[in-house]
Amino acid sequence: MAVENSNLVPNTSWLNLPSLNLAIRSLFTGYLLAVGLGALLASAQILMTHGLADGNLGLSIDDIVYSYHGDPANSKIETKLKGSMRDKASSADKLKIIKWVRAGAPETQWNENIKEVFYTNCISCHSVIPGLPDFTQYQNVKQVTKIDEGASATSLTRISHIHIFAISFIFFFNGIIFSLSIGINQWVKAALVFLPFIFLIVDVFSWWLTKITPDFAWVTIVSGIGYSLCSAIIWFVSMYQMWILPNKRKRFQVNAWAE
Repeated sequence: MAVENSNLVPNTSWLNLPSLNLAIRSLFTGYLLAVGLGALLASAQILMTHGLADGNLGLSIDDIVYSYHGDPANSKIETKLKGSMRDKASSADKLKIIKWVRAGAPETQWNENIKEVFYTNCISCHSVIPGLPDFTQYQNVKQVTKIDEGASATSLTRISHIHIFAISFIFFFNGIIFSLSIGINQWVKAALVFLPFIFLIVDVFSWWLTKITPDFAWVTIVSGIGYSLCSAIIWFVSMYQMWILPNKRKRFQVNAWAE
């Protein structure tokens, strides 16, 4: 016959952010600081790439359309020279390239003087960085002189699966930490943990939809704002409860995972 002994029942009243020991709080804080810095750098990278697609600083609907759907009025290289690559060459050199492209990008002119322009301005990146076309070769340059059709299906597939896998792990660990918070309605807590995953899935699908039709570009912006806002709330609440609440000399005998 089993004998109940309350002394054998583990004490889990410390399972909340304010009551964690110093080592665990330091572990969680280090992770949140690193992820927070990564998010800021990712935002800066987006502003310097997608955010300049229309030639103006700041992420807009046009930026999303040009990045994923393309710009039928221009070649891919023209779109880049007017947008994210506009500071990579002088105005004179950009004009030479654009005139050459609009003349049909003839190989004779490439060998005469256009190659030199690309060697001067482009190949420091476009010959050594994996994933970028090698602009020392005419055939590679010829490919980007075609009408800008936006991101290719191949690149979208590659970026989509990397994006979903990597960011899902970040949201997962953010959610574990935040699940230990106290004083928050359980439905609100559940929504803040769950919604970033939904926004992430919608975000990735919106790239493909925008590739088909530019009408879905706004979905990309809304979904990005959605998971960024949820993540920011999780970050600040978690840091506050780990480091500010304990200093108020209160004891929190709460098992956050059993509420």
